[in-house]
Amino acid sequence: MRLTSVERKELLRIARLAIWKHLQNEEFSVDKNRIQGNLFLRCGAFVTIRLNAQLRGCIGYVDSDHALADTIAEIALKAASQDPRFMPVTQDEFDNILIEISVLSEIKELSDYSQIEIGKHGLYLEGEHYRGLLLPQVAVESKWDQLTFIKQLGRKAGIVDFNPDYPDVKIYTFTAEVFDESNIDATE
Repeated sequence: MRLTSVERKELLRIARLAIWKHLQNEEFSVDKNRIQGNLFLRCGAFVTIRLNAQLRGCIGYVDSDHALADTIAEIALKAASQDPRFMPVTQDEFDNILIEISVLSEIKELSDYSQIEIGKHGLYLEGEHYRGLLLPQVAVESKWDQLTFIKQLGRKAGIVDFNPDYPDVKIYTFTAEVFDESNIDATE
């Protein structure tokens, strides 16, 4: 999928407005008259919030049964208020946060970790007792190679000594269209 500049701007507007309405203790719902095209697609997405270039919240779904616009509204609010790693975003912080959106492709099972392309692929791990996801940009920002990316995925899922042959887990790859408020034309 390739979002247009107008669609990207609208998703960023929806994310910011959903957070703002939450901070005002007001309900928010997406105006269906404003959305069109790809914003009705059902796919996974993540919203990442940064404050002073530091992670401030990140929540998302590998897939969704809702229109992309509705998914973004929901996860933007959750990234700002329900990421268990952080206190909720405050009104004082609101004007200084940067919102980044990652729209995910379908996931595909990975058979050989050497197929991972750093900067292109994100990783998702799923097992009976484990789940973890790392967006494509995380490996680039952290300067990880393929094996380190896989091991960090395992660590995020709660497996300290993870390796590509770990039993009873599956690893999937996906790509993401990534853009933020600082440059809505940036993609991965």
